[in-house]
Amino acid sequence: MFIMMNSVLDFCVSGWQPRGHRAKEWNGMDREARTAASRDGRIGVIELARPTVFNCLSVQSYDEILAALRDFEGDPAIRVVLIRAQGKHFCTGAELGEVKRMRAEDTALRHFIAHGHAVLCALEASPLPVVAAVHGLCLAGGLELAMACDVVLAAASARFGDQHAQFGLVPGWGGTQRLPRLVGLRRALDLMFSARWIEATEAERWGLVNQVVADEALQDAAIEYCRAIAERSAPGLALMKQLARGGLEDSLAEGLAQEASAVVPALLTPDVEEGLAAFEGRRKPVFG
Repeated sequence: MFIMMNSVLDFCVSGWQPRGHRAKEWNGMDREARTAASRDGRIGVIELARPTVFNCLSVQSYDEILAALRDFEGDPAIRVVLIRAQGKHFCTGAELGEVKRMRAEDTALRHFIAHGHAVLCALEASPLPVVAAVHGLCLAGGLELAMACDVVLAAASARFGDQHAQFGLVPGWGGTQRLPRLVGLRRALDLMFSARWIEATEAERWGLVNQVVADEALQDAAIEYCRAIAERSAPGLALMKQLARGGLEDSLAEGLAQEASAVVPALLTPDVEEGLAAFEGRRKPVFG
């Protein structure tokens, strides 16, 4: 079932916040953290931490996401990254107050768009698997963030949508490109044109979401999923991700050739030796 945007009037332009919520005016001097980075064993956790404005994204948000990602990539103990959010909603889009201010300066606006693209591409290019745990609303720029992750788990009550058309905007962080690749052209255009929300179960059927879990189980399910990934061979997962994502941009023949070229060296690694020994010994492999 689709939830139409009749209630969109309850949202103001700055970050799709509820009517009556007075947004804080951010300025260049305000450096209050937009995200929180932490470690849970071998899981690097990036948490959107602006619940009062529904975790809307700014240049600083992306700075902090990228800094945390690079930190985790440089830590051999970290095997997977989990992106989640504080508060009622995952993310309701860009901080449009910042966009409005930047419209007065072409260079700043271009930087805002380019920086978002660079960070989302960094998530896709990272050797670490990136998992998103989505609850509440995942809209516009929030949807673009989720689409750049490798795996998405969603709470049953989560809602997904692209709000840009509602306000005369156009997706600027990859929405027009990633959405058709994930759900097909007609569904993507429908979602962008209509600005409507779809339920988590619909998003799962469309391919936007990998798994839907009960609301109260989302965080535990996401951690459990990430812990299972963390037990795999890190080089093996990185190569799978590289080949799968890279192959989408090439022909099937080119992708197969890249796989064939990469798999032989991969079969000679210590992790494969350990995996085969574990199989023969009927035990669980322990990768370095």
